[in-house]
Amino acid sequence: MTSGGPLPYARQDIDDADVAAVVEALRDPFITQGPRVASLERAVAERVGAKHCVAYSSGTAALHGAAFAAGVGPGDEVISSPITFAASTNVALYQGASPRFVDIDPATWNLDTAAAAAAVTERTRAIVPVSFTGLPVDLAPLDAVRDRVTVIEDAAHAIGAHRHGRPVGGPGGADITCFSLHPAKTITSAEGGLATTEDDELARLLRLFRTHGITKEGIHPSPDEGAWYYEMQELGFNYRITDVMCALGESQLRRLDDFVDRRNALAARYRELLAGEDRISLPPEPPADSRHGRHLFVIHVKGGGANRRSTFEGLQERGVGCQVHYVPVYRLPYYRDRLGVPQDACPNAEDYYWGAISLPLFPLMTDDDVLRVVADLKDSLPA
Repeated sequence: MTSGGPLPYARQDIDDADVAAVVEALRDPFITQGPRVASLERAVAERVGAKHCVAYSSGTAALHGAAFAAGVGPGDEVISSPITFAASTNVALYQGASPRFVDIDPATWNLDTAAAAAAVTERTRAIVPVSFTGLPVDLAPLDAVRDRVTVIEDAAHAIGAHRHGRPVGGPGGADITCFSLHPAKTITSAEGGLATTEDDELARLLRLFRTHGITKEGIHPSPDEGAWYYEMQELGFNYRITDVMCALGESQLRRLDDFVDRRNALAARYRELLAGEDRISLPPEPPADSRHGRHLFVIHVKGGGANRRSTFEGLQERGVGCQVHYVPVYRLPYYRDRLGVPQDACPNAEDYYWGAISLPLFPLMTDDDVLRVVADLKDSLPA
């Protein structure tokens, strides 16, 4: 039933107001390290109810800053999910620490946080639960270890989501929550990332890390030094975001609810049309008092293996963009061969991986696009 041209699995939605905001920023005296960075941070903090928001050049940079702020270093370990983008655990390696994988909960495809809490040792410095696909991860089981570890939520998929009535990234959530503003995500700044926290000291460290560890705040120059004086207090990175990117990000933020609502409406239509399809399983849903961020709509092909591959290739042949999110991180050659990460510790992640396909999901999709994807999916599934 292929109709029209190729349909991507994701696409940003840029309108005239976004373009105007970027043009205005380009005409300002400061196109980086100017006032628009703080403006975006204030807008996001207000949107999620957080005390602090720190903007970074990418979601990975925000996660790296969070690992630094948590004090992750050599000899430490960081627990996370194997079903995530590699950045979630690469940040542990950047800090000289060791990643440790705990299996996913098959009912949610998120990290099994009860198992993660039970896996904490004296070496564990942080836990990075992932709100995979935009489904808010259950943080409650981690309360038992909050006095021993820092909880860093990788909410790259979950901006605009709610957990039990509260926005992800605000009070009552993780110690630090990290969002991505990549073009495939719900809102974009072309690239970019955000870290929110209620903790003043964590916020100070997050800001320090993105600017080489250099600051002018709270320093005491000698009598012979003046306003030019600065100190490098930590080994940080250049993870600054530009004012041009922030202008786009803040403009996009005004449509966040519309984007999330449209994504949820498209997902509901998928579920309606696929409800009787017994060759697949549909993705998990959040509790009634929570809101899904709907970054991805992942189906699970029953039988996995060759069934998944033939379905994936059939969709691609019909011009339907699809992906697999994700190859379990421990399977990646760097983790498997160079780090020697065990390959048999996460059976639920393996079961998930061998059947997963992400279908197209983005606000610019039409209802007819959904009909097309469903028809092409049914034609691609093995009989």
